[in-house]
Amino acid sequence: MWRTSSYSSENGSCVAVRFPAAGPVGVRDSKNPAGPGLAFPASAWAGFVKRSK
Repeated sequence: MWRTSSYSSENGSCVAVRFPAAGPVGVRDSKNPAGPGLAFPASAWAGFVKRSK
């Protein structure tokens, strides 16, 4: 299940994130769900979030 970031702006600049029970965290442009996405190990994603606060 993909979720749109609560920090996405109302101008359409949206990021969608997926947190599966097993496997990498997925990140994609919510305006283009069929387009390319990125996958990160959960530990890398946690580090990114911690450093971006």
